[in-house]
Amino acid sequence: MRRLISSGSSFERDIGYSRAVVDGHWVFVSGTTGFDYESMTIADNVVAQAEQCMLNIEKALSDAGSGIADVVRVRYIVPRIEDFEPCWTVLRRYFGEVRPAATMISAGLSDPRMKIEIEVTARITQSAKP
Repeated sequence: MRRLISSGSSFERDIGYSRAVVDGHWVFVSGTTGFDYESMTIADNVVAQAEQCMLNIEKALSDAGSGIADVVRVRYIVPRIEDFEPCWTVLRRYFGEVRPAATMISAGLSDPRMKIEIEVTARITQSAKP
């Protein structure tokens, strides 16, 4: 069974994608930026953006019946390589015990205000189900 999860972001509507897609026991969370989707604002600081990315991802996973502990794959995209290391403290807080397979890519993002984008894949496990 396939189920679509939305954050309410105008980007999802305007571009035509879902924040996450649940397919069977898998949850695929789209590249998620540091926008606060309720106010559609974004911080100037890369570390604050990383924190908001993780809050957005955590919400999408929860809506899907999963959680951070179920993440098996993470992909980080940063336009400036030097912005990645300052984010490690935030990322370690969320993934330090989970230790998913990870990749960091340096590439341009669709909006110059965006300093980091994070994409995850997770499984829905018995412990994550409500």
